[in-house]
Amino acid sequence: MSRQSRVLFAMVASMFLGYMPWYGFSAVSPHLVREFGLTPQQTGAILSAFQLGYVATVIVSGMLADRFGNKRVLVCATLATAVFSTLFPLLSTGFASILALRLATGLSAGAIYAPGMALLSSWFPPERRGMAIGAYTAALTASYAGGYLVASPVAAAFSWRLGILCISLPVFAASLILVLFVPNSPHSPRMAADLPENGPAPSLFPRGAKAPLLLTLGYFGHMWELYAFWGWVGPFLVACALKAGWAAPRAESFSGVASAGIILSGSLAVAGIGFMSDRLGRRRTIILSGLASSTAEFLFGFLHGAPLSATVGVGSWIGFWCVADSAVYKAGLSETVSPRHRGTALGLQSAIGYLATVLSPLLFGWVLGNGLPGLGETTRWGLAFALLGAGSLLAPAAMFFFPEEKRPAAGRPLDTNQPNPERRDDPWRKRGVLSGSR
Repeated sequence: MSRQSRVLFAMVASMFLGYMPWYGFSAVSPHLVREFGLTPQQTGAILSAFQLGYVATVIVSGMLADRFGNKRVLVCATLATAVFSTLFPLLSTGFASILALRLATGLSAGAIYAPGMALLSSWFPPERRGMAIGAYTAALTASYAGGYLVASPVAAAFSWRLGILCISLPVFAASLILVLFVPNSPHSPRMAADLPENGPAPSLFPRGAKAPLLLTLGYFGHMWELYAFWGWVGPFLVACALKAGWAAPRAESFSGVASAGIILSGSLAVAGIGFMSDRLGRRRTIILSGLASSTAEFLFGFLHGAPLSATVGVGSWIGFWCVADSAVYKAGLSETVSPRHRGTALGLQSAIGYLATVLSPLLFGWVLGNGLPGLGETTRWGLAFALLGAGSLLAPAAMFFFPEEKRPAAGRPLDTNQPNPERRDDPWRKRGVLSGSR
């Protein structure tokens, strides 16, 4: 196994273990509602606090990674996530403490993803970067489902506190994996303090801002659909099963298993589509994935009352495609910014995208609730999911204006800003930026 493959394997393992607490609160929320008397408004506030904490940190984490090194920030963030997620079941006594501890967990988790992608980008050239970031993002998606599959049954059989501990303690192992098995790339650009004084530092957008802005705009549309779909597909499947005449316990059990399966189908997609984007190009891949999921969203909600097999089938189609191109935006952005500022750019793109995850679920709930009075339940579900489809069309629309790409031959970077140690005339070598591990 090559050194690159070992690094990728370790990074994937650390991501899978490190993000299991993400949906921990959601997985055990019925138990918390009963024990602490949480209202729907308080539950929503706790969910939003985690997301807002993530957004608040993700930009800063990219800047810190560019300044102090990707690995340092990545290890510290993973360890902090482990600590606060473990304290959640140990110290929670009511709404205020739960809110504070979930906010702290979100703030910590927000510093994992962008530095992790920047570190992988420094290890893999553009012609393999989509595959690498795709595998990393696939582990993230599988981790979301894994948190549900572990915490929920343990909470039901024993207690919610033990359920949360079972998905929190593995995060300590994730930080240890990073320390022991993930070195910095020997071709990473040095920190700003180490750059030579003669000559200016490389600009953020050495080839113009058009491509990065279009990728970020498309990512916003992608995220508008993704997290709202994941968050609402479970309640929708419960409603569909109840409509079919199932008893509530059976409907809830069916929804949990089906929703986990739908999310897991996306983990397979994101790795394969990331690899495909290395061959077909970022632009074509995003257009294909975006159209495949958004068009199905216009149908999905109107399946309320249809046979459950059809509903799960269309949901699985959306679950596969809505997350499939997640890594493509990251890989594409890494090719259009300077390596020196890659962490900052990835963090900024992530923050903008995650802002959509705060807005779209709220609008979905407004449409589903009292926002459109006089409509039947099926129509409201249909319009709510159609709202996600309409927003996600922003991604393929933005890509129609994206510059045409020339995919590289094997071993030749597409972005000239990628350090290439094989080239004696590499501009980064001349400026002393190519160096050993930091």
